Parts: sequence; C-alpha cells; structure tokens
Amino acid sequence: MGFLSNLFSSKPNNPVDLSVLKTDMHSHLIPGIDDGSKSMDETIAMLIKFKELGYNKVITTPHIMSDVYKNTPEIIQNGLETVREELKRINLSIEIEAAAEYYFDETLFQKLESNELLTFSKNHVLIEFSFSSPPQNQESLFYDMRIKGYKPVIAHFERYLYFHGSVDQAQEWREKGLLIQMNVNSLFGHYGMDVKKQAEKLVDSGHIDLLGTDCHRIDHLNTLEQNLNSKYLRKVLELPLINSSL
Repeated sequence: MGFLSNLFSSKPNNPVDLSVLKTDMHSHLIPGIDDGSKSMDETIAMLIKFKELGYNKVITTPHIMSDVYKNTPEIIQNGLETVREELKRINLSIEIEAAAEYYFDETLFQKLESNELLTFSKNHVLIEFSFSSPPQNQESLFYDMRIKGYKPVIAHFERYLYFHGSVDQAQEWREKGLLIQMNVNSLFGHYGMDVKKQAEKLVDSGHIDLLGTDCHRIDHLNTLEQNLNSKYLRKVLELPLINSSL
C-alpha cells in the first residue's frame, strides 16, 4: 500500500480524505488574465472550496501562450499579490503561490534561454502541449531545461489524444527525470470517456507523479467533491504522489 493506506475508512463507500495531498499544483485562479477566474469573487469562492476539500496550499498556474495569453512573470506575480491581499483582508487562511502553465511552442525556447521561467517547488516547470498535434523538438527542450537545472512537468498527459492507448511515452519521460501530472477530473469522465480510459491506464501503470485539479471555475471543484467515492480516485491516492512535498 502507498503512504495513504491508513487514511481511508474501512467502509468502501466513505469519501476519501483529500487533505493528504496538501497541495494542488495546477489551477487558473488569478482573475482576468487567462481562461480561468473572471473576478476576485470567483477566485475567493474557489479558494474557500479548496480549503473545504482539505487543501492547505494552492499553486496557481496561469496560461502563458504567445498567441492568446501573453502573460509575463510580472503580470502573474502582481496578480498573485492582489489575491494574497484579499485573502488577508477577509482572513482566509490558505496558502497560495504562482507559477505558470507554459504552452510548448518556439517562444518557450526563448523564455528558457533568457531564464524567465516561473517555477514551483524551486525548479519545476509546468508544460502544456497542443491537444491535436504531437510536439516536435520537445526532447531538445527537455535536455536544455535539465542542463539549466529545471525539472519539466507534463501537464494533463492523459488529455493528449495522440498518446492514447499506451503509457509508454509517460514511462519513457519519467525514466528521463520528467514528471507526469494528471487532472483529477479526468477520472470522472469530465473530458470524455477516451480521456477517462487513458487516465485509468496511467493510474493502473503507476506513471503519475502529480495530481492537479486544473481548476478554471468552481464547477471543477464541485465535480471533484461529487466524486470522492470514486474507485480510481482511491487508487491514484495510493500512488507515491509528490503533491504533499511541494
């Protein structure tokens, strides 16, 4: 059994205790800068729900996409401070940090070269691929990142259709020192049944390092809350995930 084996009730229908994760490391909570939260009220509502679910820390990761969301470290850090000020004002005790979810394109090489990447847990960088086309030259990027001391984290691996049916790529990347992140709502069919099946393959094979909500709106957290009895949620939480160490 994994490090959570003593935290579940012996009754199979009792909900799992998400507080064992401690930290969520993929969300979009800074108001108005990407396709996540649209207002401070939405942000606060989501952070209240995170706390109710048992999380004590959230690392929010706004999109950085050169053609759509032209965020910079300054924009993200300023937004983070605004959220922190509001949390202090209303006396809501939940820790929040910020990194970014970087879209894999040619500009990411430039950002790496100029050392302007936002990281979490000192050197982790969250990277997102196109959902329709397999990445090109990614091995070169990963090599350069590792040389510079960064640890690439592949966002929601189970959602890339071109990897479906196999976990070989996840295994290969993990063997090279990359980390694989999965969206928890993938286990409940939120992104469709094909994604659900791939998520289950990842759980069954154990090729997951980080579990994230990828929360854009409170509905995502409500879906999680409604599925706390899920068999595969129990199973993924028995893996040696590293969320609690972030």
